[in-house]
Formats: sequence, C-alpha cells, structure tokens
Amino acid sequence: MRDVCPDTGFARLSYGQARALLDEHTSVGGTPGTGWDLHEWRHSSLTHLGEVEASLLMLMAKSRRKKPENVRKYFHPSPGAIAEVTSLLAPGNSRR
Repeated sequence: MRDVCPDTGFARLSYGQARALLDEHTSVGGTPGTGWDLHEWRHSSLTHLGEVEASLLMLMAKSRRKKPENVRKYFHPSPGAIAEVTSLLAPGNSRR
C-alpha cells in the first residue's frame, strides 16, 4: 500500500492533515496559519544540514535530487572547510 510508511506501518498524512498540524504547532500568538508553510518546512532540514557542512552529495541523497544545481543553494561550506580542502594541494602534503 502506497500511503503507509514502510518503516513504522502507520498511515501517512494527507497534505491537508499535515498543513493543519503544522499550522497548529507553529501558530503565532494562538492564531493558526501564521507559522511556516509546508514548503518551507520541507526545505528547512536541507538548510540546516547545509549549515553544518553536510556534503553536496549527502544533500542530494537526502532530497532525492539527481542534479547538484537543485540543492546547491543549501550547500554553504565554511571558510575552514574550504581552507582544509585547499590544503590538500599544498606542497609536501602526503595525501596527494
């Protein structure tokens, strides 16, 4: 059956059910519907993974995207990570 989670066996939420729960749990000042929308929520995990330097390949796997350009906006390597990769090309580096 397609609407059942293969891991838990529980029925999956419809889009409307998910939106109602998200509105309820992200309401501002008790007013439902003033929090996130489902599209923002879905992409927030990719943003958080990008902020903690998950690799582009890992972001692609998580999002099930096949093209790097579709997840590149979530990929934000730190200056330290860039320096580390650049150091691989340094003279005397035994990894080359």
